[in-house]
Order: sequence, then C-alpha cells, then structure tokens
Amino acid sequence: MPNQFALDVTKIRDDARRRMQEGPVTATYGGDTNPVLDILNQVVATEIVCYLRYIQNSIAAAGIDRAQVAAEFKEHAAEELQHGLRAAERINQLGGVPDFDPGTLARRAHTEYSAPAATDLDTMLRENLVAERIVISSYQEIIRWLGDSDPTTRRLMEDILEEEEEHANDLTDLLGVQG
Repeated sequence: MPNQFALDVTKIRDDARRRMQEGPVTATYGGDTNPVLDILNQVVATEIVCYLRYIQNSIAAAGIDRAQVAAEFKEHAAEELQHGLRAAERINQLGGVPDFDPGTLARRAHTEYSAPAATDLDTMLRENLVAERIVISSYQEIIRWLGDSDPTTRRLMEDILEEEEEHANDLTDLLGVQG
C-alpha cells in the first residue's frame, strides 16, 4: 500500500526523555518557535489594544441606544481580553515570555487605539468594525503562514478568528450596514 503510515515509537520515546526540558515543543514541532513567539506577542498586543478600545467605548458611549451598544462593547471587550490571555498562554507553552509592556503595546498591535473625540455610537461602531476587519485579515494571514508547522497555534488562531468574525457581524448588525 503506497504512502503507508509509519511511526518510530522507540525514537519518539527516546527523544521525549532526552529533551524533557523543552516541555510541549518536541522534535516533531514543524518549525522555529521564535517567529511564532513574535507573532503571538503581536496578537497579545492587538487583543489588549482592542480590549482597551472596547472598554473605553462602553464607558464613553452616549446616545439613545447607549445601553444596548455599551453592553455589546463590554461583551466584546471581555472576549478580546480572553483572546490575549489565550495567546499569552500559548507563548508560555512554547517556552517564551508574553509581552504585556504597556509602553510597546500600541506599537506591536495590528490595530490602532484612538479614543474617539466624539461619543456618538455610530463613530464608535464604525471604528470598531474597521479594527475587527483588520484583525480578521491579519489573523487569516497568520493562519496561512502557520500552515501545518504548528497545528496547536493554528487552531488557537482559528478559534480566535471565528470570534473576531462574530464581532464584525455583531457590529455590522448594530450599524445596519447592508452587505
């Protein structure tokens, strides 16, 4: 039978014992962890910046639909924070150190943080939708870049991407934007 599956369990066992200090990063890891760690720290920064923007917007929002939109912003903020923490946990698993340095967060983030001059909901919704669209495109590119080299990080990014797409859909619904 062509392309038959073969596994050298003895070699895997020996390697697992010899390189225990590397934790979950085994010899079968598909690439170099350093660029993955860098990308994941960019994800952490992006998610923290998004969290901060959503929280600020939830507090500063004004207008007749404030309660509904502020509640949505708070929900999105909580999810963005969880995304950042999940990426930070993955960095730790890969032997890196998550970077939460407030002095460099904005520089490393894919989205921008700008507190709106206006408190109107339409402006906030539009700016958050733009940010979600940036994140969606960035994360799709990261997933393609990871390919099969790191299936765990790829699945993490796919899970986060799915929630980011839900955020964009929620914002689109709130804006009443037609596709």
